[in-house]
Amino acid sequence: QVQPVESGGGSVQAGGSLRLSCTAPGFTSMNCDMDWYRQAAGKQREWISAISNVGVTSYADSVKGRFTISEDKAKDTVYLQMNSLKPEDTGMYSCKTRGWSGRCSGSWGQGTQVTVSS
Repeated sequence: QVQPVESGGGSVQAGGSLRLSCTAPGFTSMNCDMDWYRQAAGKQREWISAISNVGVTSYADSVKGRFTISEDKAKDTVYLQMNSLKPEDTGMYSCKTRGWSGRCSGSWGQGTQVTVSS
């Protein structure tokens, strides 16, 4: 199984930006997809974005137009550019591989915390 490592979180004021990174060695060569999730305190985990093995991207309505997912295949890294951040974006952000191949079955990492103050 693949265990991604997330980084790039931090504390910002509303309207600010952050770029999160998710590195999962080998996931690109295995043609895996990647999803980003977040979980706010006291709430269920929320799917927010995905990028497929062929580069198709998708977003939850809550982040559409503000967040952009991309990847650097050479680095086996997926990025989540977060602009116009709002306090409701606060949460623990995690990424996870998936795909039809069993090799794409990923595990949850520790995540990276994003805190947006008003």
